Amino acid sequence: MLSIRFLRTGKKNQPFFRIVVCDKRNAPKTGRFLEILGFYNPLTKKRNLKAERIKYWLSVGAKCSDTVHNLLITEKVIEGKKIPVHKKKKKKEQSKEESKTEAKIEEKPKEKAEEKAKSEPEKEVKPDEKKPKIAEKEAEAKPEADKQEEPKKEEKKEEPVKQEEKPEIKATEIEAKEKQEVKKEK
Repeated sequence: MLSIRFLRTGKKNQPFFRIVVCDKRNAPKTGRFLEILGFYNPLTKKRNLKAERIKYWLSVGAKCSDTVHNLLITEKVIEGKKIPVHKKKKKKEQSKEESKTEAKIEEKPKEKAEEKAKSEPEKEVKPDEKKPKIAEKEAEAKPEADKQEEPKKEEKKEEPVKQEEKPEIKATEIEAKEKQEVKKEK
C-alpha cells in the first residue's frame, strides 16, 4: 500500500520536510521512496507542492498521513475536513484534570457560603465591643490548651518508670556475670 508522508531532512532543531510517496511498510529515510511531491518548512511556513502529481497518486490508491492530509486541505489540493492531529493525553495528565474537576466541585460550596455571608447585612461593631469578644475567645482557647497539656504530663511520668525497669534488668545481668566470674575463680 502506498502512502504520501513526510521525510524529515534538515539539521537538529531546524526541521525541513519533503513530501514523498513510498510503500507504507518502508520508512522513508531508507531512501526507498518512489517520488518527491514537494516540501514543507515549518519554521518559515514555506510550502511547495506538485498538485497534479499528488492527485495522480491519490487516484492510484495512495493514502495520506494525517498531517499531510491537513496540509493538502490548507493548500486546497484536496477538499474535505481536517483530521485532528494531536497527542493523546497521558494518564498523569488525565489524573491532574480529574483532581482539578474535584477541586472545582469542592470550591462551589465555599463560594455559596461566601455569597450568603455577603448577602446578610453586616452588623456594625464598636471598637470597645471587639476587645471583650477577643478576650473571651482567648480565655476559651486557654482551657483547651491546658487540657491538651495534661495528658502529655502523664505520659512523661510513665516514661521514667520504664527507665527504672531497664536498669534492674541490667543489674540482674551484672549479677549473673559476677556469679560466672566467681565460678571461674574457684
